[in-house]
Amino acid sequence: MKPKSAFRGLPIALLFLLPNILGFIAFILLPLVMSFGMAFTDWDFLRHNIFRGESLRFVAVDNFLQLFSHPSFWQFLGNTFFLMLGLPFAIAGSLGAALLLSRVGRAQHRFGPALGLAAVVMAVSTFFLLRGGMAESGLLFLFGTMAATALVVGVVSGGTLYRTLFYLPNFTAGVATFVLWKKLYQPNVGPINQGLRPVLEGLSAWVRDMPGLFAFGLPLVAFALALAVVIWQVRRLRAAWDLSEAGVIAVSAGLLVLAVPIGLLVYWLGAAGSTAVLLVGAVLLLVFAHIRRRPQPWGRPKAADKGLGTEVALALFVVPLLLILGAAMVVGPGLPVVALAGIEPPDWIGSYHWAKPSLMIMMLWAAIGSNNMILYLAGLSNIPPELYEAADMDGATSSQRFWHITWPQLAPVTFFICIMGVIHGLQGGFEMARAMTQGGPAGATTTLSYFIFTEGFETGRLGYASAVAWVLFALVFGLSLFNFKYGNRHVDD
Repeated sequence: MKPKSAFRGLPIALLFLLPNILGFIAFILLPLVMSFGMAFTDWDFLRHNIFRGESLRFVAVDNFLQLFSHPSFWQFLGNTFFLMLGLPFAIAGSLGAALLLSRVGRAQHRFGPALGLAAVVMAVSTFFLLRGGMAESGLLFLFGTMAATALVVGVVSGGTLYRTLFYLPNFTAGVATFVLWKKLYQPNVGPINQGLRPVLEGLSAWVRDMPGLFAFGLPLVAFALALAVVIWQVRRLRAAWDLSEAGVIAVSAGLLVLAVPIGLLVYWLGAAGSTAVLLVGAVLLLVFAHIRRRPQPWGRPKAADKGLGTEVALALFVVPLLLILGAAMVVGPGLPVVALAGIEPPDWIGSYHWAKPSLMIMMLWAAIGSNNMILYLAGLSNIPPELYEAADMDGATSSQRFWHITWPQLAPVTFFICIMGVIHGLQGGFEMARAMTQGGPAGATTTLSYFIFTEGFETGRLGYASAVAWVLFALVFGLSLFNFKYGNRHVDD
């Protein structure tokens, strides 16, 4: 039993912690409990207020049943997951930026005279801008010289300036960034479409000159690449099963990664949804049965979920790649017909089909230099240099060093970034949809978080909105448990 003197400082400690404790109770715990209770009531601002005075009614799970039977919920849930398809590109961009910044820091001693060169470039560019009266050519020249100066000064500073520039979007207010991108996406006067218009005119002429290349060649090339990805995934799963590096659950998850994009492709090509599910499911079941029948010389893995972390990380790269190749197969045959009238730049946030990709491009721009880049920089700094020295002594190339040393050593960081990216993707999407599209067009950019806002604060259905919020909480909580269970256990398998 501890002596009483050990608890003498407890009241003073609680006094110092009291502001945080009261803030947690008032702004987190109490709203959380109230939201859970509201999810089982019919609370509506239009009926339950001081002017009408109707009493609340306990409706049990009616809000959840109504939610799961509402077609808009599944559309908004699909929008939320669709926007997360840009996560693999953001991860790859963050890793590439971290690799470049780490190399710049090691090569800073080679560029000593670069600072003087930067001063000369700035002086000459200022002279020409003054002489040119800041015309359009002068502005282009200004941006060019600024980029060159940033390149030189960044190298001289050992990458410090680069880290600042890459991380700069994170210091910008979200709404201000969204308003800026909304101006960039203007269909008629926006700079993005102004730059795309001459490129698309040239592409239209190219398609008109060689229609067969795009109508037949593009789908065939996309199909060949997609087939290569599918074969690679199946062979990799078979090899992992043979070497006891993957259990039954991991192999099933790896095949499910193929089922989603292939099923969507079959649906896009005109098959009914049930036909697509049955066809793809039957083929993958045969592949799964074939893999299960193969002998395992090293014995079966102790855990059926062994290797599941690897399959989750790869899924974030395989699924978007197959979807892009599938879109090329679908769009290719109709491209010559569109080129006859000329391919026009898209109405980015005003088109139902382009609204989500436009938001994904903006999110990719902001995510490359985000906290993921910082995490990768920290992970790169923790890789033992002895591994690279041993690889150099063995004559390993740069690509071999990356795939056999850098990438495996960064596996825990990558898995953590993947899981946290999915969690943030489920919770995000409100600010950009509110500022840029108002959730449109036709609900194309309405995510679950924006759906909660509209139901709770625009229509006033607080009970229904609370049910949506707890469904979102269940998704995030499930992913968090998955991260705790597999984040450190199987990520190095």
